[in-house]
Amino acid sequence: MSALRYAGLDDTDSEDELPPAWEERSTPDGWIYYVNHAEQKTQWDNPKTGKRKKVAGELPYGWQQLVDAKGQVFFTDHINGRTTFVDPRLAFPVEEPGAARSSSTAFRQRFDGSSTALDVLQGRDLSGVVALVTGASSGIGFETSRSLALHGARVFLACRDAARGAHATQLITSEWPQAQVDVLPLDLSSLRSVRECAASFISQRLPLHVAVCNAAVFAAPWSLTEDLLESTFQVNHLGHFYLLRLLQETLVRSAPARVVLVSSESHRFPELDGAGFRVDLSRLSPASRSDHWPALAYNRSKLCTLLLALALHVRLSPLHVATHAVHPGNMVPTRLARHSWAYRLLFQLARPFTKSPQQAAATAVYCATAPELHGASGMYFNNCCRCLPSAAAQSEELARDLWELSERLVSERMGPLPPGGSA
Repeated sequence: MSALRYAGLDDTDSEDELPPAWEERSTPDGWIYYVNHAEQKTQWDNPKTGKRKKVAGELPYGWQQLVDAKGQVFFTDHINGRTTFVDPRLAFPVEEPGAARSSSTAFRQRFDGSSTALDVLQGRDLSGVVALVTGASSGIGFETSRSLALHGARVFLACRDAARGAHATQLITSEWPQAQVDVLPLDLSSLRSVRECAASFISQRLPLHVAVCNAAVFAAPWSLTEDLLESTFQVNHLGHFYLLRLLQETLVRSAPARVVLVSSESHRFPELDGAGFRVDLSRLSPASRSDHWPALAYNRSKLCTLLLALALHVRLSPLHVATHAVHPGNMVPTRLARHSWAYRLLFQLARPFTKSPQQAAATAVYCATAPELHGASGMYFNNCCRCLPSAAAQSEELARDLWELSERLVSERMGPLPPGGSA
C-alpha cells in the first residue's frame, strides 16, 4: 500500500480525552457542557479545545431518555440493562456552527486495543445499513455481526455450519428481538458454495453497504479442497476473492460501501521479494504436500489478504467502494486454533493476556462504520489505528500478480468471472 495514501494524516493523539477531574454531560436539549469536579464549576467550552458541541441525531436502538423525580435527565439501555446519566450520543457530537473540524484532525484516534466493538458503535444508529460477515457463527465474526445488528444494521451471517449460524442468530435476537439477522450458508473451501452464497444474497435484491471477510483457518494440516487447491490458501484468500468478485456489482451499486478484510500481523513473516512471492504461490499444487508448513501457509494467506485489499482499493475506490485490512489481535480465544492441540494449549495459556472476541472485533467494526473514514481507502489498521503493513503488502505489482493468479484459478474451475475485474 503506497505511502501516498497516508500523506497529510496527522498523529493519533485524541483531542476528545478530557483533562483530569473533568466530565462531559449534556442538557435536555442536547447541548454539551463540562463539569470540573475538583473546582466544582461548569462551562460550555471544551477545556482542552475551547469548542462548543451539541449531540446530534436520535438515540441509538434500545436507548430511552427519561427524567427522574428531581428533573435530572438519565438514559436507559434496554438491550444491556443499564442506566447512566451520560448521553450515549456524546460519542458523536457535532460542533457549534463556525467551529468545524479541519481536515488535519479528521483522523484522530478515539479507540485503542482495549476498546470493544460496542464501544466503537456507542451512539450510532445503523438502521438501513446492510452488512455481510463471513465466519459469523462464532468468535470475532459473531461479535462483529452482533455489534452491527444491535445497532440497527441488517446483518447476513455467512457461515459454513447452518446449525451454528442458527444458534448465533438466536443469541442475537434474544438480546434484542428487533435485530435483523439472516443466515447464508457459505463454505469457503468450495467455490460452488461461494457462488451459491453470492447468488442467494443477490436474489434478495438488497444493497450491500458493508462486507467483512473474517472467516479463516489456522494451523490446518495439508489437504486439498474439492477444487484441488491447498485448503488454507482457498479458505483464507481465494474463497473471499471469488465472493467479492461476485458481489462487486452489488457493492458498487450500493456505494458508498466498505469492504473490510481481516488479516494478521503474521503477514509480515513471509519476507519475500516479487520473485520469491511468485515461487511461494506456485506451491499450491498437490505436489506441494511435502513442503507444507501450516504456520507458513497461514502467514502466506494473510499476506494475500493484504494484497487483495490493495488490489480492491485500486479497482473500487474510484467507484466509492472503500477497502481496508485489519489485524484483530494475537491469540484471541476463538475456535481458530481448533486444528492443532499445541496451538489450542498456547492460546489457552495466553488467554489472560489477550483481547476478548468483542475487543478483537473493534477494529473491523471501526473500519466498517467510522464516519471519519468516509472517503478514505486502502489502509491497514491495528487497534483501531492506521499503521503501515510490510513492504511486500504495499507492492502494487505483487497485488496485480495475485489478482491475475486468483482470476485464473477461479475461472479454470467455475467459468468466466463477471466483468469489472481490470484495474
